[in-house]
Amino acid sequence: MSKKNQAISGIILEYHSGIVPPPFSHVFRLELNWSDGTLRAKLDLHYTDREELSEEEILDEGFTLSDDYQYDGSLNPIWVKSIEELLQETRYASQVHGEGEITVATKEHTKTSPAKSPTNQEAWQLLAQDLIQAIYETAKKELPLQINFQVVEKEKTDRGSVTLHFSDRNVLLELNGKTSQLNWEYAFQLMKLIFTPDYDYDIAKEKPGTKRGIYLDCGDGLWHELGKGVLNIDPEFDAVAQIEEHMRKLTSN
Repeated sequence: MSKKNQAISGIILEYHSGIVPPPFSHVFRLELNWSDGTLRAKLDLHYTDREELSEEEILDEGFTLSDDYQYDGSLNPIWVKSIEELLQETRYASQVHGEGEITVATKEHTKTSPAKSPTNQEAWQLLAQDLIQAIYETAKKELPLQINFQVVEKEKTDRGSVTLHFSDRNVLLELNGKTSQLNWEYAFQLMKLIFTPDYDYDIAKEKPGTKRGIYLDCGDGLWHELGKGVLNIDPEFDAVAQIEEHMRKLTSN
């Protein structure tokens, strides 16, 4: 890490979702400070323009009527390394547009830089989402993300779960009653892959199937069968086949 980044002891992230319609449109300000060896976080998240919608329209999209959120407290300092690594590889655009982007301001002791627009927008937006999820878990607002699976073969049935704890970047694999750890980056990419296809809830079941196949429960208690209730959206990207490959690897150890 450069000497410049070594001096950074905090950041302020601000985001405006831009032209995204309500109830999805939102803004947030996330301030992080690790100057004393701990990690302090202040979050102010607000959903915008919801007065245009009825309560039913908001609820139908999976939201609640009180999704705005504020937090002022600690986070596990394990996140500092990820923040510093992203700072190291970040370059900034010459202009800040504001809407539809995230901006980064860095803190050195008592000085705070002007807000800048990183050229690697997606990386910063993903990190901010992860940090907000870590806040939700730390504050007990939400439970860790858990995917349950069952792999049925002719000779055996394997059942287990993968649980991502954003609060401390810890991933637990439970397989047939035994628990082990998974690499965070691997598990995170696996979760992104699992949520890539389309899930047909019209044929989802309350219990996993017993015939040969791979069954997934994405955390809501309903089971989907790969290739039947889980379908590729992009014909040029076979996410279902990749999920199947990963599930078989997890159960082959």
